[in-house]
Amino acid sequence: MKKKILITGASGFIGSFLVEEALSQGFEVVAGIRKSSSKTYLQQPSITFLELDFSSLETLTQQFNTYQLSFGSFDYVIHNAGVTQAKKKDDFITVNLDYTKNLINAIIDSGMKLQKFSLISSLASFGPGNEKTFIPVQQSHKQQPITDYGNSKLLAEQYLKLVPDFPYQIIEPTAVYGPRDKDFLQFVQLVNKGFELYIGSHQQMISMIYVKDLARAVVQLLLCSSVNKSYIVSDGNSYQKDQLGDILKTILQRKVIKIKIPLIPIKIAVAAIEKTYHLFGKNPFLNLQKLNEISCANWTCISTDVWNDIGSQPAYYLEEGMKETITWYQNNDWI
Repeated sequence: MKKKILITGASGFIGSFLVEEALSQGFEVVAGIRKSSSKTYLQQPSITFLELDFSSLETLTQQFNTYQLSFGSFDYVIHNAGVTQAKKKDDFITVNLDYTKNLINAIIDSGMKLQKFSLISSLASFGPGNEKTFIPVQQSHKQQPITDYGNSKLLAEQYLKLVPDFPYQIIEPTAVYGPRDKDFLQFVQLVNKGFELYIGSHQQMISMIYVKDLARAVVQLLLCSSVNKSYIVSDGNSYQKDQLGDILKTILQRKVIKIKIPLIPIKIAVAAIEKTYHLFGKNPFLNLQKLNEISCANWTCISTDVWNDIGSQPAYYLEEGMKETITWYQNNDWI
């Protein structure tokens, strides 16, 4: 009999690839979605859909009770639902922490006995590495997030670790890219138009992970013996910020004008915009926290544990992953 897995946030960029990987690994997949969620990337006929209300513990528990009466329990849960951007700072806590608490407690209250619960967190829960030594972030380091988003992810991790007799894994990916992603798309579109834009002229080193490798790692970790353990996930390499631009220029066959905007005037402008937004109780997408995060010099990390525990290595590094990503963008008229 197939093992059954619930994947929350299944309709999104990472979630849709988690669904595909779980299906390829022989799981019976239940896609946890909202009523308004798009099913564009969830067209496989074997997927079962379950609309979930994370905002209410009572409602969520009842939804699980009702589901179990007809279809039985889940063996695994991958909790991928969350927000990386928010109009209000409190939304990070509400969605990334409180909704995670509700999900965990609804699972417990409904009597489900999971084999594993996998929380998709973020390297942002650690914050950047040392900018002088460029020592990569690793599990032994103290977690010191520098954004409200990173803090909400850390709080969710801390809560999960304190739940008694609840088998978990915590996944902390670095920057994720690949087909269907809209974050890196903006940079790709600029390069395609002949512009390579950077904030600041300082050295920056980053780690990255291709979405298919991330999905494979998450699903295979569920099947290994590891339990109650956290994993930082990257492809194992460190890249200078200019490398991404160089790779894109080669793939797209573009000559570009490289522009490096000084950091200080950008900070002044962003601070003014943020102050205006706050007058209306809102938070702009590019705020000072986000600017500080993306301009940090050291976002490198060590992820040997994950690849050792699943007995495999990444199938994609930046050049191969970007070639496949750009081909998808082109085929879908995104660039």
